[in-house]
Amino acid sequence: MEKVQTLPYGAWPSPIDAAVAAAHDGHPEFVGFVGDEVWWTEPRPTEGGRRTLVRRHGDGTEETVLPAPWNVRSRVIEYGGRPWAGAVVDGTPLVVFVDFGDQRLYRWSPGVEPQPLTPVSAVGGGLRWADPVMRVEDGEVWCVLEEFTGDGPTDVRRVLAAVPLDGSAAGDRAAVRELTAERHRFVTGPRLSPDGRRAAWIAWDHPRMPWDGTELLVADVTADGTLGTPRTVAGGPEESVAQADWSADGGLLYTSDRTGWWNLYRDGTPLCPREEEFGGPMWRIGSRWFAPLDSGTIAVVHGRGATALGILDPETGEVVDAAGPWTEFSGTLAVHGERVVAVGASPRSAWEVVELDTRTGHARVMGAAHDDAVDPALYPEPQIRTFTGPDGRDIHAHVYPPHNPGCVAPGPELPPYVVWAHGGPTGRSPLVLDLEIAYFTSRGIGVAEVNYGGSTGYGREYRDRLREQWGVVDVEDCAAVALALADEGTADRERLAIRGGSAGGWTSAASLTATDVYACGTIIYPILDLTGWATGETHDFESRYLESLVGPIAEVPGRYAERSPTEHADRITAPFLLLQGLDDPICPPTQCERFLARIEGGRVPHAYIAFEGEGHGFRRAETMVRALEAELSLYAQVFGLHPAGVPKLELTK
Repeated sequence: MEKVQTLPYGAWPSPIDAAVAAAHDGHPEFVGFVGDEVWWTEPRPTEGGRRTLVRRHGDGTEETVLPAPWNVRSRVIEYGGRPWAGAVVDGTPLVVFVDFGDQRLYRWSPGVEPQPLTPVSAVGGGLRWADPVMRVEDGEVWCVLEEFTGDGPTDVRRVLAAVPLDGSAAGDRAAVRELTAERHRFVTGPRLSPDGRRAAWIAWDHPRMPWDGTELLVADVTADGTLGTPRTVAGGPEESVAQADWSADGGLLYTSDRTGWWNLYRDGTPLCPREEEFGGPMWRIGSRWFAPLDSGTIAVVHGRGATALGILDPETGEVVDAAGPWTEFSGTLAVHGERVVAVGASPRSAWEVVELDTRTGHARVMGAAHDDAVDPALYPEPQIRTFTGPDGRDIHAHVYPPHNPGCVAPGPELPPYVVWAHGGPTGRSPLVLDLEIAYFTSRGIGVAEVNYGGSTGYGREYRDRLREQWGVVDVEDCAAVALALADEGTADRERLAIRGGSAGGWTSAASLTATDVYACGTIIYPILDLTGWATGETHDFESRYLESLVGPIAEVPGRYAERSPTEHADRITAPFLLLQGLDDPICPPTQCERFLARIEGGRVPHAYIAFEGEGHGFRRAETMVRALEAELSLYAQVFGLHPAGVPKLELTK
């Protein structure tokens, strides 16, 4: 047996280096069937961060069907959406997909180079497509069209459109047939009833976000293939319909949070009323938390604070969950006959493609199988915790103590801890294996992921805690968890840090300006100046988000200034690391630059690293390696740690 070493926290040797963590970043998404075969998209961090399309053949082999530089990813609403669809035509797969580089829709069949189906537009952000639905019998693919009408990020319109599969629209915008008038700012792709006579889709308008309120629309498909006048059948300003589809016998299924929880309905009747979620926040067009089976049962991703894969019997309201090691499933599902395909993970395994045979109840990994990059004994051992915050409110968190079976810390030393604030902020940190977390815990640094008030998965009331309280509740909840860990003797009070990306970057920066809890922080592609972000510095989808998170800027302009870290940069005394992609249309570099200009001369040690070719969310392996190593070096310098083999981050004043 290998001897256990006694070493200070932060000096534990670990084989989980930044390259290992980066190589395993990202996960399969947007599963679907092409005939009997299962296909999905998958990240390639070492290939420039592109996403490819993977095909699982009947014999179990996996094939990457689109080589570099093809990048299967849509930019609709910038966060994208389902970028592909497929069918079998004359025994051969026919697939349509969006390429990230030019955002055109392409068609592809084995042995043939992809052919463009849509034209290029020189106006603003051009033409973009998402959530395609194949209509091979009509020679079309129906999808969401996002069309820029000017150079500004909000000069945009969105409609449902039909694209000819024969390529006749590749150079002719007029050949794209618009199916709906421009009635709503945002739409999802259409879902067609089994008889093809009706289409259902979801729409919403500024200033609402889709988790605030949406409308479920239904229209008749006319004889000439157009959509009639839509009628609203569910939803409203304070009711979020997250997904809709049709049962095999023509019933309209949808998830609505009208009771305070996203539950499933059929033609307005609740199928399984529970205080748990059968849906989630629609950050991307085409997310899917349920899928009706031919038998009449419904595959569901559901839960409270975590998600399971189950089969719902709409007659009894009972749900039978798939047995297996997976403790979390993402919002992507596909069904074929009685087969269900989903993407699941656990604290011991990364995201993988899972197939459930509803006839036998047997679930198995059938794609993107988790492969242990290192000895699983080094994986974190998380704790599900509920802490008490201000006013006695509950705060949900996952605590990952330092863990390395080959090392212990000397005597009474308490470990440093980093609080992780998730993005969104309308989102959630799932309890799954993340080698970025293991990168720290295996070296002797604890991590606490905080699902602060405003997070999803705990009902609308918990989600609404952040209404007009962004920069207050999130900051308070993260601080409450950090201080509770210190008070109970789990963490070293003098060695606490905070980190987060996007909205989590905001929470990190706001925490450094508003509290004295943390010794340092890592701020990743953040929002730092609310006034700038609310007045044209971000994309259309979130351009009015702050009205619910902070309040209408015309009514409370002072609140925007009071909460912005940029306005209070002089309050920061803790060292920090700022990481930013230079091609980020959501949180642009100007936010960081304005913040840093206020810091200059403030004598606060800090570093700023900007990455060419990276947008909102780092995707390239070399970027992730440098970012992780820089973050660890910051903690090492501030906490007095001595990790081996990590380049020193130069901090400037």
